[in-house]
Amino acid sequence: MAIVGYEWIIVLAIIVVLFVWGPQKLPEFARSIGLARKEIDKAYKEATSPSPTQPAPEMDPIIETAKKLGISTEGKTKAQISDEIVKLKSAASNSA
Repeated sequence: MAIVGYEWIIVLAIIVVLFVWGPQKLPEFARSIGLARKEIDKAYKEATSPSPTQPAPEMDPIIETAKKLGISTEGKTKAQISDEIVKLKSAASNSA
């Protein structure tokens, strides 16, 4: 069976690589390509199936306090939430 089309390109590319890096560097080059592919596959698997052992993100004390006081936190910055907590506490202390 004769080598045709794109197969010649692959053969020529291998010959060029041999001339550029030499036969001593080819195993190292192949190993680094294999390691890169392994890392890509590992990252893909981690991205597509999140592990159940990931710890829950820690809650911010300001957000926890706001939720305990019944203050909505959606769409607000921490500064806005903090201001609302202070206003609510100062209103509660003034009425007491």
